[in-house]
Amino acid sequence: MTELLVEENNQDTTQFSCVVSHPIKRVWAVLLSPPAQTALLGEGGMLGDKGDRWEASDGSWGITRSYHPLEEIRFSWHADADAPRTWVELRLETVDQDSTRLTISHDHSGVEVDQAALTAHWSEALYRIEAAIL
Repeated sequence: MTELLVEENNQDTTQFSCVVSHPIKRVWAVLLSPPAQTALLGEGGMLGDKGDRWEASDGSWGITRSYHPLEEIRFSWHADADAPRTWVELRLETVDQDSTRLTISHDHSGVEVDQAALTAHWSEALYRIEAAIL
């Protein structure tokens, strides 16, 4: 994988980015595929259009809040049925004709989280997404 950058890791936000050697259209198409959706959300989780609910088999769930093709997807994240809402934003940026920056930001302001678990989850998600692109 291209180097994974931890851009922000504090009590309110966990943010990672990486640059993949593929054009933005290819990266976007893979993000919408079942393997990438599983990497992001867990088994069974699938993001939909704005306002659509998603739910993974581990009980985590959320609602797609913003959906802009080739740019970003933003969704709420609840760790389980009773967990408070946090926000996840997935952004894509063209670096050059053949490279794309993929950034995941998880805003968990005011919610107690296991920072190590979040770091592991989003790092693994980016690695699995890049593997799916290849």
